[in-house]
Amino acid sequence: MIQKVLVANRGEIAVRIMRSCREMGIKTVAVFSEADRSSMHVRYADEAYFIGAAPSTESYLNIDKIIGVAKQSGADAIHPGYGFLSEKASFSERCAAEGIIFIGPSAYAISTMGDKITARKTMIAAGVPVVPGTTDKVTSEKEALAAIKEIGLPVMIKASAGGGGKGMRLVKRDKDIVGSLRAARSEAASSFGDDSVYIEKYIDSPHHIEFQILADKHGNTVHLFERECSVQRRHQKVVEETPSPIMTPEKRIEMGNAAVAAAKAVNYSGAGTIEFIVDDNLNYYFLEMNTRLQVEHPITERVVGVDLVKEQINIANNLELTFKQEDLRQHGHAIECRVYAEDAENNFMPNPGLIRHLTEPYGFGVRCDGYVYEGYTIPIYYDSMIAKLIVWGENRDEAIERMKRALFEYKITGVKTSIRFLSRIMDAPDFRSGRYTTHFIENNLPFLLAEGDFDGKGAQLYEDVAVMVAFFDYQSRLTAKTLRWAPLKSSIWKHIGRRKANTEM
Repeated sequence: MIQKVLVANRGEIAVRIMRSCREMGIKTVAVFSEADRSSMHVRYADEAYFIGAAPSTESYLNIDKIIGVAKQSGADAIHPGYGFLSEKASFSERCAAEGIIFIGPSAYAISTMGDKITARKTMIAAGVPVVPGTTDKVTSEKEALAAIKEIGLPVMIKASAGGGGKGMRLVKRDKDIVGSLRAARSEAASSFGDDSVYIEKYIDSPHHIEFQILADKHGNTVHLFERECSVQRRHQKVVEETPSPIMTPEKRIEMGNAAVAAAKAVNYSGAGTIEFIVDDNLNYYFLEMNTRLQVEHPITERVVGVDLVKEQINIANNLELTFKQEDLRQHGHAIECRVYAEDAENNFMPNPGLIRHLTEPYGFGVRCDGYVYEGYTIPIYYDSMIAKLIVWGENRDEAIERMKRALFEYKITGVKTSIRFLSRIMDAPDFRSGRYTTHFIENNLPFLLAEGDFDGKGAQLYEDVAVMVAFFDYQSRLTAKTLRWAPLKSSIWKHIGRRKANTEM
């Protein structure tokens, strides 16, 4: 049985994995770059090892260094988290060659589903619906033009080795084909080292729905129902929820069965996600498979009651699943908001820097998976997501109201964050209706970027000012105490309160 796990990742996902390991009595090993010496995952782990300079190519993507730490620390297993090396077949193979357990699927499953063309062919053979499009890599403009003529506009050009929204271009007009193709191939080459692409028919008004699956090494595969992931910006998910508000019981069973069939087609073991594009008539098409833990996995955990990281470790230990499909149920509704250090008003520019004040939300049905703390400096080298805020309610309306409350309580100063933007999403009529598509953000951007609360009274602006004044008040009192000055006769809070009252008269 696994005794010590090296977590080959950083940030909130590293901390989240280590928490489950601690509950299982498993020791943990952290690895960190120069930029992450003071990161939370380094403090939380039982052991921590430096692996290189800040750029991920010199640290978190360096297989030799990570394997070296695993041997030095005596770790008998490696959990890759998501991103970085989590979907690198070569990393899985290297772990096996070194006698280290890779907490994830086989290299065969990773490589088969990681190449989008191969994945499409595999799904067609398994009887899983796929979006009409090419079944071979497109490597020239001539091939692309011929394929698009046959498929018909609009189309999506996608990197064959892609993921995370990179190497993708939507083409609606003939004159944009060549430019979009060149841009997609260039981005694919720089991101994945492979400039080949494939072309799919573009589904109008699409919904992005994914199914969580678990499969052991004894032939048992189940799905843990769906997640609605249509609130996206630049093909990156921003808000996820489960159950999907557009799903019917009959379609849930049908799509769940398709997800299980997709996993079995590659003899999958571990946790994975089958992603589908769904139209307004609930016709669904295979999009891709993520052969790893997803960022949004906590909402499934909350609604189904299964710790997915613990299940990953149990599967890696060659244990059978302890439940069957008929044992699984959805209870209540869960929503996740991804909190980023970014400036929504400046084209969502990343905004790393020093966290001066942090108040995380608590209370019934609230979970916050984060890694920052007061005094921590968010580095410039990595993804700008700093936390995932997850709430649960008995129904969707309660979950939305609980998320609004949690976002209201969430206070961060020192860097700009997406908290206000996420609050506006919760109030947007299109989101409240549950009928939104992947165009939701672009269709609602003016509303989402507007200042103040939905009632237009600017209450959120006052809240931000209050947080800043409270921080300065605290610093003033701390300085006065340190220098043995007389305490302030009145709090700045009183002045801001009077000022607010006067402006509202």
